[in-house]
Amino acid sequence: MSEGVDSRLRISQTFLAILVIALFGLIAYKYLPKGAMSGDVTTVPKEFQLNYLPADFNFDIDEEDALAILTNPKRYRREFNQLVYDMNMAILNHTANRMGLSESVKKQLPNEYDKHHDYLRNLYYDEFLAIKDTTSSLYQTWYDNGFKNAAKIWYEVAAKYTCYLVNNVMGGLIPMKDGAFYAKGKRVDTPCGIALTEALSPLMKQIEERAAIEDFGRSRGLLQERVEKVVSELATYEIRDKKGLTKQFQTKVWGFAVSSTDVEITAISILKIGFKLDDYFDIKLNGKSKLVTVTLPEPIILSHEVYPKMDRMSIGWLRELKGDDLNKAFNVLREEFRRDAMNADAMDKAKVQAREVLNTMMGPLVSSLGSKYKLRVMFEEGDPTPQEFKPRDPFGDLSPEQ
Repeated sequence: MSEGVDSRLRISQTFLAILVIALFGLIAYKYLPKGAMSGDVTTVPKEFQLNYLPADFNFDIDEEDALAILTNPKRYRREFNQLVYDMNMAILNHTANRMGLSESVKKQLPNEYDKHHDYLRNLYYDEFLAIKDTTSSLYQTWYDNGFKNAAKIWYEVAAKYTCYLVNNVMGGLIPMKDGAFYAKGKRVDTPCGIALTEALSPLMKQIEERAAIEDFGRSRGLLQERVEKVVSELATYEIRDKKGLTKQFQTKVWGFAVSSTDVEITAISILKIGFKLDDYFDIKLNGKSKLVTVTLPEPIILSHEVYPKMDRMSIGWLRELKGDDLNKAFNVLREEFRRDAMNADAMDKAKVQAREVLNTMMGPLVSSLGSKYKLRVMFEEGDPTPQEFKPRDPFGDLSPEQ
């Protein structure tokens, strides 16, 4: 009888021991850093360990100046570069504070960032211009969307390069092992996550709030008086297009749609691309090389006419159609017309046609200078393949010579 009791007691003790070991294993798995179970924790030097600390993001920015720069980046190129520098340094400083870096390390941030700023500012600028339609400021203002659109594109570009920025700059300051470090503390996140969520996102929210105020004021003051001015333009390419849009607006009660309004809009677009000769136009004559060089500005959208038509409007029993709903729909169509034009290489086609037009207009003049004279048409930002034209007949076609 005692032997049975002893046996059950040993089984109970064994089971309890296994349970305790399992409990300790679970705690170790959950709370010890990765690699601790395999003994790697002793191989992590102290310089790889960071203690994350709470910190507030501070960046003293003049939203009005920032929006002025973003809506006219070509005019304020120097200020654009400075905005990139100031914003990126603020993001890096906040990330460094959150990571608990020492003062000596944080003093190295400007020098480390300077290694990347020259090419980063060009990346920001080129990417921003590639997305932003700089010729649509009048339309964007009319639709209460000029500053908000610029802020939205700026956020898109900055978010694209922020992680690259933080990883490369911090990687040059913090010793890492196999591209990683051990971090502990409250609100632990990756440097990239801190930069995006705690620095860039609040900053852009601040700018977007100011943009909404500026858009409202500018749209109300647009063309309060009739404006007449002299223009000098050369339109060389026209695109006509037609698009349709269907929108549904719903009224919800407690999360359930109880009524909807359907709207169908069709619009035709007439978009003209060309050159503002009053911005830049230059003619040079080189008697030694027998060459007449005409330089034009870069092509832009000179005019864009959009004619919307309401095809159908089915209003629900609750009239939830708001005053700006149709304006937003019209603006969406207008932006799509312009986006399609840019994607169709319309600017390059306008350049080709400009050469043909100038050859026709200036051919007799160039040929009157002498049979050896040629005409070259170039553009303000350069042309990798400029063409030279030699008139064969003052009143005939001008053919390009490669």
